[in-house]
Amino acid sequence: MQSRSKSVNPTTRLLAGLGVISAAVALFSLYSLRQVDGLRALQLDAIDRNRRDSLQLLRIQNNLQNLALSMRDMTEGGSPYPLAAYRTEFDRARVDLQDALEQERRLAPAARSIQQQSFLSDSLQSFWDAMDGMFAAADAGDEPEAKRLIRQVLQPRHASISTTVARLLISNNEAEQEAALEIERIYDNVERNTYYFMAAVFAAIFLTGGYMVSRNRRVFGEIAQLSEERQQLAGRLITVQEDLFESVARELHDEFGQALTAAGAMLTRLERKSTHAPEELREVRSVTHEALEGVRRLSQRLHPNVLDDYGLEGAIEWHARQIRDQSGLAIDYRPPAEPLPPIDREVAIHIYRIFQEALSNVVKHSQAGAATVRLESHGDRLLLEIADAGAGFPAEPAAARGLGLVAMRERAQLIHGALAIEQPPAGGTVVRLEAPIMGTKT
Repeated sequence: MQSRSKSVNPTTRLLAGLGVISAAVALFSLYSLRQVDGLRALQLDAIDRNRRDSLQLLRIQNNLQNLALSMRDMTEGGSPYPLAAYRTEFDRARVDLQDALEQERRLAPAARSIQQQSFLSDSLQSFWDAMDGMFAAADAGDEPEAKRLIRQVLQPRHASISTTVARLLISNNEAEQEAALEIERIYDNVERNTYYFMAAVFAAIFLTGGYMVSRNRRVFGEIAQLSEERQQLAGRLITVQEDLFESVARELHDEFGQALTAAGAMLTRLERKSTHAPEELREVRSVTHEALEGVRRLSQRLHPNVLDDYGLEGAIEWHARQIRDQSGLAIDYRPPAEPLPPIDREVAIHIYRIFQEALSNVVKHSQAGAATVRLESHGDRLLLEIADAGAGFPAEPAAARGLGLVAMRERAQLIHGALAIEQPPAGGTVVRLEAPIMGTKT
């Protein structure tokens, strides 16, 4: 018993396991959220920004392409317009290029160096300066000089700018591919860590569940052992109680009963011989007779000799008649159709005590004017039923834990019987005991 009292409470370990699992879930959730945030930032800062920057570079490239076509028309002489007529087209392209360059500068990837960004801006500025010189020559009427500037200055600078824009586009594409690879790597890490985490959680659940099953099995085993020990102890206590009742009943019958019987006989003889105070002698003899009857009733309650003399069926019928005479309760006793087979004496005592307690509860608590007692046998089983139409049991749980009911259940378990206490919808209480006739005792 001491080892049980010192056994470790599994609640602490279960709570610790729950705390570890909860902490692991929280840490993994934080890790996953951080990875998702990083992925979102990478997508916004790298991929989306890269794509918008590439759109501006394509816008610059498209304007440069238009300028290249215009310069080709200006130098090949196929255009019917003078060179100065192209100024409006160049100015419009210049404004659009400046706007595209400004937006591209704001969207440029962080990996691009300041020198690369400045080179594109300076190259465009140099191109515009040469363009202004070309249109100045055209405005002065020196178109050959203007065409020379286009071929020797503007077109080479235009080619350099186009090459720079193409390289920037390639760089953006490479950066986008690297970002896609990084995103894929993050996804792979999250997926791999998710599998690891799920395996760890399943392992923790398996270990915790295994521990709980093992611990509960041990606890239930201890409870079953304690229940068996309690039942054995209850059986020994009830046996000792019955032995004590039998001993006290024998003492009452043999000592006090015989003494009171002798006193009554002596008083009867004295009453016949004496001529003085016969009334007082009769009163004393009456009191002595009542005391003798009280001793006999007490002796019967402590140990029913009628059970030894007439068996269980006769004892139940006798006790029902006694209760009817003492309390006025109308009892409808229904004996078995055939005589009961011999029943073990101790088992019969347990059944009789259950019957006594059930009938006593009817008298004390049911407020009923009548009760029905039915005794039957079905094969190797015995059925005892006590029913009344009274108030029934109170709704409070404590009422079902009365000592009398506890003793009834203990006695039923000792003979491997089944005790049921029911309250029919119509009211009242039905106490039903079913037990083996041969009485396999614990």
